Amino acid sequence: MNKVFLIGRLTRDPELRYTSSNLPVATFSLAVNRNFTNQSGEREADFINIVVWRKQAENIKNYLTQGSQVAIDGRIQTRTYDGEDGKKRYITEVVADNVQFLDSKGSRDVNMSSSNSGYNDVTPSDFSDSMTTTNVKNDPFSDFGSSIEINDDELPF
Repeated sequence: MNKVFLIGRLTRDPELRYTSSNLPVATFSLAVNRNFTNQSGEREADFINIVVWRKQAENIKNYLTQGSQVAIDGRIQTRTYDGEDGKKRYITEVVADNVQFLDSKGSRDVNMSSSNSGYNDVTPSDFSDSMTTTNVKNDPFSDFGSSIEINDDELPF
């Protein structure tokens, strides 16, 4: 079984790209606090690369910025590529199946610049442990598509 659940804050604004077949894909990194403190009494964090596909990728680009808190469930994926120096490189990332927005843009307490910041600009102390609820007035999935009806008589079992 390959299943991952994470809650954390975006360390940079999401990057949205499109494949050659015009399929949207968003990437960002997530800072996830560890459950313990180090010898200095400080809480550390892991910085995890996230990949999101299709309409959800476009919603993430439109509604999330650096510092946004999200909950993610998905799976771990490892891929390889050959670097410019000819050496094989490995990338481990989480492919998100679902992304739940945990705070609204106006309720964030984190005051970070949304410029081209990377992993090194963020420290674990930049993130609070508090969790807020999603603002349902600004539902990012409101234009996700039409609803479908499932009739029990049509199910194959």
